Amino acid sequence: QVQLVESGGGLVQAGGSLRLSCAPSTRTFTTYVMAWFRQAPGKEREFVAAIFWNTGLTNYADSLKGRFTISRGNAKNTIYLQLNSLTPEDTGVYYCAAGTALGSAAREYLYWGQGTQVTVSS
Repeated sequence: QVQLVESGGGLVQAGGSLRLSCAPSTRTFTTYVMAWFRQAPGKEREFVAAIFWNTGLTNYADSLKGRFTISRGNAKNTIYLQLNSLTPEDTGVYYCAAGTALGSAAREYLYWGQGTQVTVSS
């Protein structure tokens, strides 16, 4: 069974940084688009960023561009999300997803991880 395993979440103070990782269980995903979404308590799942694994082409939510960076580990079967200048509004569960188009809608993604919690304290 294909799995996406996220890690790197935790508790951080406002202004701090975290790096999230997503490791697919198969190298099949190296031909896919990999994305990060997040979901705050009581809110809908929100697109954060996506990357086309083969080319490195990226797509970001406009509101998060400049603070968050998605990247791929060429030597490792891993996708990263660097979170900088965090605020309490960034608190939520961050999900890794895999799909075939560089889109921002959750419905476009076929596979999902179970999520990693990010909590930013003020």
